[in-house]
Amino acid sequence: MKRKDIIEFEVGKMEFGGISRSMYEDKKIKMKGGITGQRVRAVVKKSRSDSGEVKQLELVEPSPIETADVCRHFRQCGGCSILSIPYEKQLEIKKDQVLDLFDKAGLKDYEFVGINPSPSSVAYRNKMEYTFGDEYKDGPLSLGMHKVGRFIDIVTVDDCRIVDQDFKTIMTRTRDFFEEKGLPYYRSFNHQGYLRHLVVRKGENTGELMVNIVTSSQLDYNMDEYKDFLLGLDLDSELVGVLHTINDGLADAVQCDEMRILYGRDYFYEEVLGLRFKVSPFSFFQTNTKGAEALYTIARKFAGDRGHGKVVFDLYSGTGTIGQLMAKTAKKVYGIELVEEAVVAANQNAVLNNLDNCEFIAGDVAKVVSSLPEKPELIIVDPPRAGILGNGVKDIAEFGAKEIVYVSCNPRSLVENVVEFEDRGYKLDKLELMDLFPNTPHVEAAILMTYCGLDKE
Repeated sequence: MKRKDIIEFEVGKMEFGGISRSMYEDKKIKMKGGITGQRVRAVVKKSRSDSGEVKQLELVEPSPIETADVCRHFRQCGGCSILSIPYEKQLEIKKDQVLDLFDKAGLKDYEFVGINPSPSSVAYRNKMEYTFGDEYKDGPLSLGMHKVGRFIDIVTVDDCRIVDQDFKTIMTRTRDFFEEKGLPYYRSFNHQGYLRHLVVRKGENTGELMVNIVTSSQLDYNMDEYKDFLLGLDLDSELVGVLHTINDGLADAVQCDEMRILYGRDYFYEEVLGLRFKVSPFSFFQTNTKGAEALYTIARKFAGDRGHGKVVFDLYSGTGTIGQLMAKTAKKVYGIELVEEAVVAANQNAVLNNLDNCEFIAGDVAKVVSSLPEKPELIIVDPPRAGILGNGVKDIAEFGAKEIVYVSCNPRSLVENVVEFEDRGYKLDKLELMDLFPNTPHVEAAILMTYCGLDKE
């Protein structure tokens, strides 16, 4: 097996994060994607004496476990890569993948509580970022998701199963509107064009909807006509805000150089476990609201009465959801978050929920925690996908809080952090999984760690 060879093999074990490992002749093969039992054709990217890395070119034969109904974009869109697997089997696969990560890291003697299904495995997303483009070179305007493995081609996902009908209506009608206007989409290879992204966000429990059209500044088009068009759509949710974001950044990402409010307000409200949250255009909020309620219930269960009347640190606090849920019984909650917009929203949300014992601070966690006037008795961490970086684990552990509740969207980085926490005197007590991302390779994890001291056995 040499580099650039085309090989055919049966996909072996699926690992967390969408990686599969198989055997070809006498070599171990690593590949992005793949479902156990599929037969695939792939090109060799790297070849070593005992292993190789390949890129899938073609599905030769589906897996025997692929028996679920799929949308017509499946295997085109890069989104729901395991949609073809029945949901119960998805949960079993994710559970085994995460436990395998913990086992390989030598983490033992903890209670695995189980994996919880999402309250819904379809129409669960409350946010989508769609991209303008074309499905093939010089084709008609598309608005949707990148094709799997392709940087440029866009497929209009009007049969998507993970969003509700309002999302699909707004996406397809927006595409039709701008195709009729003849406005050019932004081409990332030469940075020319106008239409870039469409962001739709929704309050699942409030029914409030916000639409954000993202363009470059290369044309001076009056978006009032588009705003009026949106207001005329027959939607189940209430459209409370229409925004126009100007983005001249070179990256294929939604960024804001200037924001214009075309209608209503630049935020919507969402309710979680009896609290009300103001969500701004670029602030983080869990994309599965009902699943997030279940996840935060797990975190609150793990915290138990540990936060009652005590000082709680909510690190990587985002818009302050978990911290404010703890604030009902805590003496004081300090939230720390790097994104200033999220901190502003968190403090506004605390006022909105009549919580006067919460303080949210903008800054790097490692730097801010050392300047706070009180020591924590309970720490809650919910970091980005990369986990706690740098000296973060060291800084957090040095507070000596008796308990840490860690919520993670990436069990792989979670495991790395837990190993370091254990080296610094903590012991993993409990692990529970919550599937916030049905039909994808991802899953959320929540753990409880207790401080045992550096001389623990």
